[in-house]
Amino acid sequence: MKQILIPTDFSKNARNAIAYGLTFLKDQQCNIHFLHTYTPAFYRMDYVMGGPTFSAIPDPSVELSLIGLEKTVSQAKEEFSNPNHKYNMLSSFNTLTDEIKASCEKWNVELIVMGTQGATGAKEIFLGTNTVHTLRKAQVPVLVVPEQCKYKKIETILFPTDYWTDYKMEELEFLLDQVKMLNAKIIVLHVNERAHISETQRKNKQLLNEKLKDVAHQFEWDNESSMPNAIHQFIKKNDIDLLVMMNRKHNFFERLLIKPNVDSMGFHTTIPFLVIPDTAPLVT
Repeated sequence: MKQILIPTDFSKNARNAIAYGLTFLKDQQCNIHFLHTYTPAFYRMDYVMGGPTFSAIPDPSVELSLIGLEKTVSQAKEEFSNPNHKYNMLSSFNTLTDEIKASCEKWNVELIVMGTQGATGAKEIFLGTNTVHTLRKAQVPVLVVPEQCKYKKIETILFPTDYWTDYKMEELEFLLDQVKMLNAKIIVLHVNERAHISETQRKNKQLLNEKLKDVAHQFEWDNESSMPNAIHQFIKKNDIDLLVMMNRKHNFFERLLIKPNVDSMGFHTTIPFLVIPDTAPLVT
């Protein structure tokens, strides 16, 4: 069975991500681990010494966490009633990113599903702090569900790439499994104002083409627009259902995460996107 981790803070956005994730995975046998983390509202020496289990003083955060998780599981069973899915509750006194890392290692998690917060007013980034920190540190694919995004059948997947990575099958495996299961098509988009690519990029493109040989795919080139507007425009014009990006240090995706004013970039996708860790060394 697939091991799926879904962090939740019991918010509307988190509930929406849960609904999308459970529908996305409805035909697959999965152990769904709902995770909620909490920290005390004020400084307590007994927590520093041993956490809430060490303390003799009751903490309402523990009870609220368990109540929230029980309600989440109950709603999932009632609304989706899927025999393919089994549910597990994880309540932890920890930071979210540290507990995600620990849970992924303990349960051999194959996918993390998270919601976004949107970008308004003083919010620093369009994804929300927790989502960004997770994307930076996650060693497994992360499915990010924009707020208010409802599930629709995934038929066309956009995969932007610069061809500067040595594509590894183990990194693409989850994506390829989903594409086959969904009977979907991948569009590989390269955005480059130059009329040609380097020899290294050409070889990497051939490598990617070989990795995608068992699924429907096509290659596209945009030499008129700049990133990230090219992605945004392509999504709007081609009815894309899922955006997939590889997350490598210092590449476009990494720069997007730390851009101080995402609004000025016009990058506001309303479709879910899958972020795949890219561990290959950068070759230029």
